Amino acid sequence: MIKKTAASSSRREEESVISGIRDWAGKYFKSLQARIFFLFILVGLIPILLMKYVILENYETQGVEQKKRLIQNQCQQIAQEVSTSSYVRGKASRLVDSELVQLANLFSGRVIIVNSNFRIIRDTYGIDEDKYIISEEVLQSFLGKNSTTNYNKGYRFLEMTLPIRNEDTGEVEGIMIISVPTADVNDASEALGNTVLILQIILTVLICAVAFYMSHSLTKPFSKITRSLEAVRDGVSEETISIPDYTETKLLAEAYNRMLQRMKIQEDSRQEFVSNVSHELKTPITSMKVLADSLLAQDNVPVELYKEFMGDIAEEIDRENKIISDLLSLVKMDRKSSDVNIRETNINQLIELILKRLRPIAAQRKIELVLESFKPIIAEVDETKLTLALSNLIENGIKYNNAEGWVHVSLNVDSKYFFVKVEDSGMGIPEEDQEHIFERFYRVDKSHSREIGGTGLGLAITRSAVLMHHGAIKVYSKEGEGTTFTVRIPLKYVE
Repeated sequence: MIKKTAASSSRREEESVISGIRDWAGKYFKSLQARIFFLFILVGLIPILLMKYVILENYETQGVEQKKRLIQNQCQQIAQEVSTSSYVRGKASRLVDSELVQLANLFSGRVIIVNSNFRIIRDTYGIDEDKYIISEEVLQSFLGKNSTTNYNKGYRFLEMTLPIRNEDTGEVEGIMIISVPTADVNDASEALGNTVLILQIILTVLICAVAFYMSHSLTKPFSKITRSLEAVRDGVSEETISIPDYTETKLLAEAYNRMLQRMKIQEDSRQEFVSNVSHELKTPITSMKVLADSLLAQDNVPVELYKEFMGDIAEEIDRENKIISDLLSLVKMDRKSSDVNIRETNINQLIELILKRLRPIAAQRKIELVLESFKPIIAEVDETKLTLALSNLIENGIKYNNAEGWVHVSLNVDSKYFFVKVEDSGMGIPEEDQEHIFERFYRVDKSHSREIGGTGLGLAITRSAVLMHHGAIKVYSKEGEGTTFTVRIPLKYVE
């Protein structure tokens, strides 16, 4: 009966991995929800803040411009009358005085008329008349500039300077200066700002609510995975999950299901491995117990029978020791690569030493042991582990061979790898068993393996040693016609 087994990591390690993934997933999804929440708030608040700035700035600018145009229209009409009445040349005019006062009262401001000598001839405030004024704006107006405007936002006033031109000659014969407060525009802007602030608060609350709802909705599918990981860790459920909400969650769910399937396979293999180890270790002990009880149950046991039973017990002890030794070797192979003792080794000499040790075993069964080496090979390997791996292959070729058969070992090399081929003329391996022979405790012919002392761990040890060197091993066999193992290992070891 063929028994197929495999071993894997312990349940404690699996639980540790699941717990780590679950904790990471929980923190990540909470962090994701927080990021989505703040992203929505950020995207929502920036337009609101910009809206307030744009609205208020635009409103104030528009208000000032509108007031500027209105003042300019009024001043141009009065400037024309001032010029017609020769007011700037010293001729008094009650009509012009009245219009200047009305203009000042209309805008709650101040109007000043300056003649060509820079002397103030009219001040609606009546405090600077007959004084002289020289400023950049006045000079520019006398030089021909149509008008200048100066808006002082800090002091909240608008000052405009217009030239008074002679109707006949077109020359500038005077200047009109009007200063107008802009408190009404600023007050309206502040009132609008308060309204916008209230609107901002309302929109901010709405955006926060929408952001919270959307962040919760968008991350809700991810929480299913967290709950599933929690359930697997606690052993409550091992059902697969389906989250087709988004492409990301679908891919994540598929990856989770694949991981769950691999863990289930590993758990089954672990249980099977433990069961087989227990059975393999218990069988020799049971045999020794039976033999010992048989001796104890008899009086005056003949020396010949006593020696026979003790010999059988010794064989079972050797068998138990062999199983334990192989298990310890396998454990060492399963360790990290930091335990590998790499150094430059002459592969030709290494294989010759292996064959020298195995030739007596081959001679007992009249097995021809031949080495075929094409080139000298120096490679970076762990000599102990590689010796164990190749010894198992060659020794299996001897043990599972026909009487007076042969085992050929060939060695070759290229620019990157060296190759070891072990061929025998033995019984061969059935095709359906070839993919399982590297599993632990796997035996193609259980009765024959027990007869020659096999533990079912040799090829598992060989495969682990080859993989530890980042190599590869393959098997080619046909039942009744022999078996060929090929091993490929890099010349340079890479961590």
